[in-house]
Amino acid sequence: MTDTATIAAAPLDLASRLIACESVTPATGAVFDCLEAMLEPLGFAVTRFVCGEAPDGPVENLFAIRRPLGDPGRHFAFAGHLDVVPPGKGWASDPFVPEVRGDLLHGRGAVDMKGSIASFVAAAADIPREAGTLSFIITGDEEGPAVYGTRALIDLMQRDGTVPDLCLVGEPTSVGRLGDMVKIGRRGSVNMWIRVAGQQGHVAYPHLADNPIPKLVAILSAIEAVVLDEGTDWFQPSNIEVTDLHVGNPAHNVIPAAAEARISIRFNDRHSGESLIALIRGIAEPLGGSVEAKISGEAFLTPPGELSGIIAEAIRAETGVETELSTTGGTSDARFLSRICPVVEFGLCNATMHKLDEAVAVADLEVLARIYRRVTLAALVGTS
Repeated sequence: MTDTATIAAAPLDLASRLIACESVTPATGAVFDCLEAMLEPLGFAVTRFVCGEAPDGPVENLFAIRRPLGDPGRHFAFAGHLDVVPPGKGWASDPFVPEVRGDLLHGRGAVDMKGSIASFVAAAADIPREAGTLSFIITGDEEGPAVYGTRALIDLMQRDGTVPDLCLVGEPTSVGRLGDMVKIGRRGSVNMWIRVAGQQGHVAYPHLADNPIPKLVAILSAIEAVVLDEGTDWFQPSNIEVTDLHVGNPAHNVIPAAAEARISIRFNDRHSGESLIALIRGIAEPLGGSVEAKISGEAFLTPPGELSGIIAEAIRAETGVETELSTTGGTSDARFLSRICPVVEFGLCNATMHKLDEAVAVADLEVLARIYRRVTLAALVGTS
């Protein structure tokens, strides 16, 4: 049984235990056992469930909540993921055997994001139960399709009446040093596949065929001319990128039967995924193209306010760093959580995430735990 005092003093040990559980996305089993064993001695009621089927599942999720014995007070949540990307070949040591070399803890997930989870567990151990309601929203598929993870956890919270008032996502947002950047929003993402059907034929007899390539080129040219916006106060301009072209024609003397392209759009909060799909269909279909689309996530923004202010003050108090509020980078599960409450992302330095020999500074784990403790107390009871 884990001792509460030990947890409070040992984010390095907690991070090492989590790293030692191999949990390539989608994660299930041992890594959730490990986290549950950390949380139950702290008074958290832990709910675990597996949902979804192949190809995007099954996925394991964990929701843990600790309420005061009396008035539940405010509810502050920490959200994160236990799954990691595949380690790849070429590590200096086993990626799932945590190893401290010098001032760094090495292992897959050290930064993204088992280190942050460990720091928040350590912080939670030092938060009085009577301060308010505290919860962990932890999924096993953030690094994967993210179909059966945080969205399923949101369904659970809405069904059980456990939606938090504020939520912190522990993604590695820091850049040069711990605390220098906090994410208050993210751009949305939508991918589209454009297909133009033609009629195969001999190049010497074009009147007997229908070449789809010029039509696809015309569609892409029209799309390339689109300026979605000039950016906003908090977001850079939305952009459309062609990410693949495919004809698959092995013969030099054959007009192909079809041509395809893929585009990816990263967009700010002036757009929605559906509005952009309609825009591209409006260009492609009159020119003979068909469009299939998949929305990875909508843009969201938590305007600067209470939560970002609490986090910035906690960072300043522990490190002296003046943090930058940003919306840069890719998507995260905050895109889902933003639908139910104000959400901000803050965590470790991201320089080695998804890389070989991923590593976190041991000192940063300790400092992050102290920052998280200040943030939690301020979010629950209004003091840091």
